[in-house]
Amino acid sequence: MNAADHYPEFRSGNLKWYPQNVISPLVPVETGNIWFVDGDKTTGGGGRTWEDAFGESDFNGNLSALNIAAGDVIYVAGRTMAATDTDPISYTTNLVVNVPQVSIIGVSRGRTQGGLPQLKVGATTTSPIISVRAPGVLIQNLGINGAGGTGGGIVLDDDGGTTKAAFGASILGCHFKNCVGTTATDATTGGAIKLAGAPWQILIAGNRFYKNVGDILSVSTYSDFQDVVIEDNIFSGQAANTDCNIYMVAGGAGNLGLIIKDNIFPQLPNISSGANKRYMILTGCTGMVVGNTFGCLVTDTGTTLTFLASTGTAAVVPTTMHMANNWGESAVTTEIGYVGRGTNT
Repeated sequence: MNAADHYPEFRSGNLKWYPQNVISPLVPVETGNIWFVDGDKTTGGGGRTWEDAFGESDFNGNLSALNIAAGDVIYVAGRTMAATDTDPISYTTNLVVNVPQVSIIGVSRGRTQGGLPQLKVGATTTSPIISVRAPGVLIQNLGINGAGGTGGGIVLDDDGGTTKAAFGASILGCHFKNCVGTTATDATTGGAIKLAGAPWQILIAGNRFYKNVGDILSVSTYSDFQDVVIEDNIFSGQAANTDCNIYMVAGGAGNLGLIIKDNIFPQLPNISSGANKRYMILTGCTGMVVGNTFGCLVTDTGTTLTFLASTGTAAVVPTTMHMANNWGESAVTTEIGYVGRGTNT
């Protein structure tokens, strides 16, 4: 039995089957609303079908202005490129996600810069491309290119629930490039993903980071983070463009339950005049670093890099962050070296 058996109009060509009819069973049960964004539309529509999709100018500012409700799903189309284009045609936006449990999903042709809908900074170059200020948000299959801005890529902006919260966020399958903060050589001032305030229960998985000054960083203002999982990502190279891949420094209470698992760190960050120049700085954190692969464990002069609590030259990893099954290039370039504390063999 096929669709024509249920809808005879198909046989006469009088019925169109819209995408929302096909994918609606996959929408969370909270509301069941699906919305569409197509940056090629010169005039945005009502957003409920691809033919009547929101335009580029709609995908900017506070998300609540589009009448989107908690639990809704927003599909974002990539903008059309010409055969001679060497960079994606981008959305320009400072998007504020202030609606809980919203999913923003790019229509993907693979996790590459040209295969994902790409977002660049909008009119406010000092603000993030996406600010998340509501709980339970999913961001998936988007390209984030920070060129031209100093506000970074995605900020999980949380003040402990006083006026906003960003706990329960997931950032999956995205591509981040050229994201910097207010200081172009210091990852602590901004980067691809920043946890600001006190967001808990965060999943950052399956993303590609490339040429960001900082990839993932934390700025704890209200309290410390808990249950942050960072897994299956490929972090930034080239070395000359990056200051720190993961900067998660906790305050007095500590960053509890940080898991850094099955990631690839291609090159030791080594940006000119960099403030950190480490794979990771995890001062004050508790949790585990497990199953990761590091591009190099020795310097060009043959000095062994270390993973120590305060003086590590590859990473600052306190003893409260347990390490197991991590590997990288050893001093003998034809061998795989085991990453341990102090001495790598």
